[in-house]
Parts: sequence; structure tokens; C-alpha cells
Amino acid sequence: METKNVMIVGVGGQGTLLTSRVLGAIALTGNYDVKLSEVHGMAQRGGSVVTFVRYGESVAEPIVEEGQADILIAFERLEALRYMHFLKPDGAVIVNDTRIDPMPVVTGAAKYPEGILETLRQGHRVFSIDATAEAQKLGNSRVFNTIILGMAAQHMGFSKEEWLRVIADTVPPKTVELNQMAFLTGYQHTRQTGEE
Repeated sequence: METKNVMIVGVGGQGTLLTSRVLGAIALTGNYDVKLSEVHGMAQRGGSVVTFVRYGESVAEPIVEEGQADILIAFERLEALRYMHFLKPDGAVIVNDTRIDPMPVVTGAAKYPEGILETLRQGHRVFSIDATAEAQKLGNSRVFNTIILGMAAQHMGFSKEEWLRVIADTVPPKTVELNQMAFLTGYQHTRQTGEE
């Protein structure tokens, strides 16, 4: 199997690190060589947080180079736009269709860009969901990242049962059922919409 490159981008506090641990664990179930790398930005102040997960027969290094990501998982629209140059031409973007203003926008020094999803769709396969709203329907807005993971799972070649098992083994015990429900919300959304 050719090495699969996954990039997770978000804002500090959105659960990018937990998501990368789940991805690493699912790759290990396939007996793949796995490398994780966490690149912390200004995580404490709502800045960008980037993690890489690479898996395959033999993975030399953890960093994904520009233009090499098979999947870009973005927990916020602007973060997807900021890092889309890491995607392969045929790569998939899974994006939480929500807005979190970065500090320059909050202070008025910059404007939040319009039409981000439309821009992303120029040359990339884009799968989007307002995962924050869906998570609120489940009673806990913090599981939006697991909903996004459910959508990404459609592009990674592991069974639904394997994902649910890894989630149960990775998330805090009292949140297992909620996270599994969140995962299935995202997993079924992609299958129902086939959105591109």
C-alpha cells in the first residue's frame, strides 16, 4: 500500500490531537507503520494547530509535504483555506462548515474571507457539514470533531466496526457512546449526500 497522508487542521482547543490519536490507532489496526506529528501554533490563544498522520507499509518521516496530503481534515473553514496547498490535486477536504474568527479579524485588522467553500471546490473534492450544529443536536458541541472524523472515515478504507472499536479504546470512557453516535452522524452524512 502506498503511504496515506492525512493532515488535521483546526484552532486551539478543537481536539485536533485527540483526532490524530484516533487516526493513528485505526492505522495500527491495519498493521501499518504509523507516524504522527503535532505542530502547535498559538493553541492557547485560538491559533492554528496542525497535526499530520502518515501510515503505510513503511513510513520514514512524520511530516506531510506541500502538495502531498491525501486528506485534509479541517475543523473550521478558514483553516481549510489556509492549508489547502498541502493537498494532492485529487485530495479530499473534509471541512466543518463553521466560522471562528482569528485574532486579526477580531481586532479589525483583517476581514474574514467570503466564499471559502466555493474557493476550496475549485480543483478539490470538498465534503462539508456544520458539525458544530450537528454536535449540539447530540447534546454536546465538543464532539463535532468526531462527526468530521466520521466523514473522513469514508475515504480511508477501514470498516465502520473498526472505527467504533478504536473510538471506544481512545476517548474518555464516559464519552464513548456519545463519540460513537457523533462518528456515525458524520459517517452516514457522507453516504447520504455524496457531496462534492
